[in-house]
Amino acid sequence: MKVFKKANFHTHTNFCDGQNTAEEMILSAIAKGFDALGFSSHCIHPLDPDFYSPFDTNWHIPFDKVSAYAEEIRSLQKKYENQIKIFLGFEADYFSSASTGSAIPDKKAYAQFKPDFLIGSVHFVDTPLGFYTVDHKTTEVLKNLKHFYSTGNGKIDGKKAVCDYFAAQREMLKKGQFEIWGHPDLIRKRNGELCFFDENDSWYKEELEATAKEAAKAGVIAEINTGAIYRKSMDDCYPSAFFLELLHSKGVPVCIDSDAHTTDGLDCAFERASTLAKKTGYTELVYPGNIVIAL
Repeated sequence: MKVFKKANFHTHTNFCDGQNTAEEMILSAIAKGFDALGFSSHCIHPLDPDFYSPFDTNWHIPFDKVSAYAEEIRSLQKKYENQIKIFLGFEADYFSSASTGSAIPDKKAYAQFKPDFLIGSVHFVDTPLGFYTVDHKTTEVLKNLKHFYSTGNGKIDGKKAVCDYFAAQREMLKKGQFEIWGHPDLIRKRNGELCFFDENDSWYKEELEATAKEAAKAGVIAEINTGAIYRKSMDDCYPSAFFLELLHSKGVPVCIDSDAHTTDGLDCAFERASTLAKKTGYTELVYPGNIVIAL
């Protein structure tokens, strides 16, 4: 049985918003000593991502390129089978709207592409006034918070925004069928600059507690995502240390992923994430494909 020492299952390419080809990412992974690499291009199947183009930048695989992406990864999987274990996956967005439609990270919905794994992620939040993404430039997030969560006195109802986000996370965990839970508290990404909520507030910790319970029921792997560190949008991993402690207390397994969009970001802050995991009490990382890496 092969002993794995280094893996990353959150990898983007130029099929979506990554800057490198899949083969370039593989060659970089081999050079960096990875044993396994999972590709996870953004996808909002079965919705056509053009549906949100008037509102936000389109970073998903174009609707007509999904099959080509799957075929490319399968071809490279065979080409490099003696050097690195390659997995075909998708970062499958959760989105649900009565007016627009739904996209659920579910293996049944993606069955035609025969993925090895799915990452379930929440980027979009639906509201009675429309939807927006929390994963955007600071100026855009602020504009959307003001539009969707204004209290009428010039202030933002940050609590409502955060609660809506975690409600979507819990709905995804209940409805989806996926292996890895992507960046569980992405809502924090622009909070350092915008300060629209306080992570020490009791209501916020209650939201994390409720979400951690749902993750345990879903049986997913929570990723410790280092992407914000590489992109300098936040000097911390997702999830926060407190959230990670809650996940550990409920027996939720973890993996470490870089959310890489470039070759040089493939193993960003892995040592830092490993230290955090060990400090929390984790002794191993778990990935799809029966991969377990000792910490």
